[in-house]
Formats: sequence, C-alpha cells, structure tokens
Amino acid sequence: MSTLYVLDVPENTAVAKVAAEDPAVTVGRIGPYFAISADGPVVIDRRATGCRHAVWYSCIAGVARDSRITRHDKDALRVEAA
Repeated sequence: MSTLYVLDVPENTAVAKVAAEDPAVTVGRIGPYFAISADGPVVIDRRATGCRHAVWYSCIAGVARDSRITRHDKDALRVEAA
C-alpha cells in the first residue's frame, strides 16, 4: 500500500481533493493530517491542484514506512509501495 501524509491547512486542501478524485485512492484523516493511500501508486498532478511551486514542494509531511516517493517534480507527485 502507498501512503503519504499532507498537513491539513488551506494551502494543501487541493492536493487531498485532487487525490480523492481517483477512485483507487482513499483520503482519510490522522490527527491534523490527510492520509492519502491506495493499493497501487498514488499519483497527483500539480496543475490539477492549482498549487504554486512553493506550496507543491512543501506539501508532503511524510510517507508511511512501507512507501516511498518515486517522483516529485513540477508536474506530478508519485508515491509507491517500497
């Protein structure tokens, strides 16, 4: 399973919203964080979120122990099972 955590602040809500549009992705809550997970990879398109680069590159609070970031550039974020 792929899981990443994003702090629930107004700047980051679009990241969780876009992730939730994928039917394979589940967006839940753990404390003050969105927990975004899927059985396969989680892929989020930056342009779809409307996030500016500064917010985009700082939105990740962490990943689950069994996950890793395989792409995080100006176009997309991809998290996969390790």
